Amino acid sequence: MKRKTVKSSNIVSIGYAIEPQILEVEFNGGAVYYYKEVGPVAVLKLIFADSVGSHFAKSIKSKYQYEKGTYNG
Repeated sequence: MKRKTVKSSNIVSIGYAIEPQILEVEFNGGAVYYYKEVGPVAVLKLIFADSVGSHFAKSIKSKYQYEKGTYNG
């Protein structure tokens, strides 16, 4: 999955796979998390948010299931 670098003090980059709607988030320190069933509108709002980190914490982190490390589908 190709990632886009974002301006954030905590998040390095974001990737997205339309099918099966997986959001990939790389954090400072190298940890990668895969958030499941995230729609494309939610991803666009995250990428273009004034504060990517705040938007992520409020709109993604607590609302979607995730896996740390390699996504196994």
